[in-house]
Amino acid sequence: MRDDEARCQAHRATLVDFTADPRSAGAGARRHLADGLLVVREGRVEQIGTAAELLGRLGPDTRLIDHGAALLMPGFVDTHLHYAQTDMIASHGERLLEWLQRYTFPTERAFSDPEHAREVAGFFVDELLRNGTTSAMAFATVHPASVDAIFAAAEARSMCLIAGKVMMDRNCPDDLRDTARSGYDDSAALIERWHGRGRLRYAVTPRFAPTSSDDQLRAAGQLLDDYPGVYLQSHLAENADEVRWVAELFPWSRSYLDVYERFGLLRERAVYAHCIHLAEDDLGRMAGSGAAVSFCPTSNLFLGSGLFDLERATGAGTRVGVGTDVGAGTSFSILRTLDEAYKVAQLGRAAMSPLDAFYLATRGGARALRLEDELGSFEPGCFADFVVIDSGATPLLARRWAQARDIDEKLFLLMTLGDDRAIAQTWVKGRCVHRRAAAGGDAPAAPPVARARPR
Repeated sequence: MRDDEARCQAHRATLVDFTADPRSAGAGARRHLADGLLVVREGRVEQIGTAAELLGRLGPDTRLIDHGAALLMPGFVDTHLHYAQTDMIASHGERLLEWLQRYTFPTERAFSDPEHAREVAGFFVDELLRNGTTSAMAFATVHPASVDAIFAAAEARSMCLIAGKVMMDRNCPDDLRDTARSGYDDSAALIERWHGRGRLRYAVTPRFAPTSSDDQLRAAGQLLDDYPGVYLQSHLAENADEVRWVAELFPWSRSYLDVYERFGLLRERAVYAHCIHLAEDDLGRMAGSGAAVSFCPTSNLFLGSGLFDLERATGAGTRVGVGTDVGAGTSFSILRTLDEAYKVAQLGRAAMSPLDAFYLATRGGARALRLEDELGSFEPGCFADFVVIDSGATPLLARRWAQARDIDEKLFLLMTLGDDRAIAQTWVKGRCVHRRAAAGGDAPAAPPVARARPR
């Protein structure tokens, strides 16, 4: 344990988190303390309350950190992205299936080199933290060394990361192809090496149904049975052409989701990205199984895949988180992703409030990953993963923030005008792992005011 994790800290700021889903619990689900205190001990939240009620109770060993006018929120949870696609972000547009052939497979081929994997993994996790993302579910590549690299990078930063080796044994280049047997064996070895180590968890990772044979999908289900507690991540119904292709490859299936269900891949701790073009009752079947959806608006718009129906998904009782889907997604920023999510909802003639949006990015994402007891909120016992938001990060944001009537309007401004510049600091397990550089230079931004005793 690091010294700064063991130290008792009290963070004073405006605090916002969620105690429930605002879609069902209303505005009361949002906890807002205008002058709040977040007490952290040994990397976990010990107490949350107003400064007035808690300051006088702090012990002499507590370090008080005053963030002034800043807003503290739980660290963001990204439920779907591809770390190996970092270097192909913002590649000129194609549709999904062409995108895979033109950009994805050539980029992932380089991860046969462990040193390349380590370099990209280090950049990737630092970019997450720079954008306020403290927990993520990510694809590696077919190469086991790519999984070792991303887990090692996350472990060094005490992050919660779920990742896995891509399994694909057909409809892909020969040098990126495994087999049903090798996919099982390599995944099993990685599970035994990494799953449950610190805050790391393994996800069995068939890329999507078209790139796995029946035998490999069956092997993926066997891994889930043989290693209880591991996750499953894949793609589902992202693109209309993809859906038609699945119907051709699996003529016995009733729907795309039916393929995964037939092989035992529809269950708790399964997270499927996109889910745009689903058959009528598939969301209900997902909800009944305990599986979750990752809503990826930025990549869905970038690739022209379609508009996810959030109202329909939540109405069916399906767990939903938000994903940047880098590298088809064009930003690591959850704030930019929420802006796109709002626009997708508008195009679908549905409402997305700022409370709905930030719930998805924090507690909702944690719930989709079945980790709401560990992250996504300021509930006592959760890891002290949080972001410090600078409302004056840009002149426009500062100007509009000063005019905002209440905290909900401020949250809406943050998700529509904010980006990585608004993330002043990112804390993981009670340790500051990112501090925004001062504008125009390499010097770090001024640290928060620290006092040994309450003021």
